[in-house]
Amino acid sequence: MIAMQRSRARSKSPARAKAPARAKAPARAKAPARAKAPARAKAPARAKAPARAKALARAKAPARAKAPARSKAPAGHQAPATSLSAREARQIALAAQGFGARPGEATLGHVRDLFDAIALIQIDSVNVVCRSQELPVWARLGVHDRGALPALCKRGAIFEYWAHEASLLPVEFQPLLRWRMADAASGAWRSVRGIAERDPGYVAAVRAEVHARGAIRARDLEDRRPPQKRKGPTSWWSWDDRKRALAYLFWAGEITATRSPTTFERIYAPFDRVLPAHVLAAPTPSPDDARRELLAHSGRALGVATVRDLADYFRITVPIARPLVADLVDAGHLIPVAVEGWREPGYLHAGAPAPRDVTAQTLLSPFDSLVWERRRTERIFGFSYRIEIYTPAAQRKHGYYVLPFLFGDALVARVDVKSDRAAGALAVHAAYAEPGAPPETATALAAELTAFARWLGLDRVAIGSRGDLARPLARALRAAR
Repeated sequence: MIAMQRSRARSKSPARAKAPARAKAPARAKAPARAKAPARAKAPARAKAPARAKALARAKAPARAKAPARSKAPAGHQAPATSLSAREARQIALAAQGFGARPGEATLGHVRDLFDAIALIQIDSVNVVCRSQELPVWARLGVHDRGALPALCKRGAIFEYWAHEASLLPVEFQPLLRWRMADAASGAWRSVRGIAERDPGYVAAVRAEVHARGAIRARDLEDRRPPQKRKGPTSWWSWDDRKRALAYLFWAGEITATRSPTTFERIYAPFDRVLPAHVLAAPTPSPDDARRELLAHSGRALGVATVRDLADYFRITVPIARPLVADLVDAGHLIPVAVEGWREPGYLHAGAPAPRDVTAQTLLSPFDSLVWERRRTERIFGFSYRIEIYTPAAQRKHGYYVLPFLFGDALVARVDVKSDRAAGALAVHAAYAEPGAPPETATALAAELTAFARWLGLDRVAIGSRGDLARPLARALRAAR
């Protein structure tokens, strides 16, 4: 089968066609000085990753075998440790998630390489600011072609499937998720799998229609509802049988889908129209072998994590994940550590970057893999975060679509934002500073909002009056003009 390995070590970029010279990135507000991280011993060496398309044999993890001796590691990687400070854990997590200095202007290659670090990007139809899957790329790379993700899908480099939630991830992961596809009859949402239980003949007919046409949208199928029920807007929970049947076939891995660049609706197609032949021909690993490898990818993407964190990344249940994590420890891929302030044991990936100062200055999507597990976010950053889209307006604490602001290695503020396309403005309805936010927060956030608005094609940033950071933010924007 195809095994996914990183195309590059974290400390080095893969060999690529040389990008054109980039304009120097605009100066950013300087992050507050931080204490220097303690020196660490050198970390274990990692085997060089083969070319992406090359199939890699995956041996089963040894049954509680003794961890292999580790050779001396290249500089810049985490050494075996028994404990980490809270700050060290936070810095490791940020570096593992791809945060640091942004390139001046990211290429398609940069975007593809991002998946080697974080494995997947959650997608969502929310379009308050931009499509939510665009934000994690912006957060790590800054300015890039907004058509990068669709372009990678079109090239057969990434595809959509239920990995965390609906996610984009490298096509080489498809064999590792076949166990989930095989479990669709019992594992898919009840609202999706119900159609296969109630009317399997209709599902088979829809499958045949997709294969016959080659590409199809739900609305291209005949609507079986009575005419009086076809009027009015539809919501996710009021899907008709066409959408349910296609969604079930997608979950079951019998068809796949791409997204319309204009409407975001799924365009369903047979797998051989979307995925490369070498992926489809790859052998299917056993469910435990596949889940073990997914957990190893979780460890690499998170840097340091609890069993629950590792399991959540690919939505594997904790009881199933726990013994597989133990296998990874025995094989030397994960190192047990005690982390300051964590109640549960931590696991450090053997190739995790060493703690270092982080120069990040960015807004985060609510669905970013850095913050999507809210308990982990609170544990690592001391940042209590809830998405309030579905909360009645009168009961919202911070706003409708609130984005955290990462500055250095801390989440220091949050803003309720919306793209007002008619007015050409990025509207900041509210801005709140976190306790202990440094004095430079307003200036740094103003610079980030201005750059973000420009990338979205908006002319200006408009600041509302709500929140303790609103006035300082407005002053910082005026001063920067």
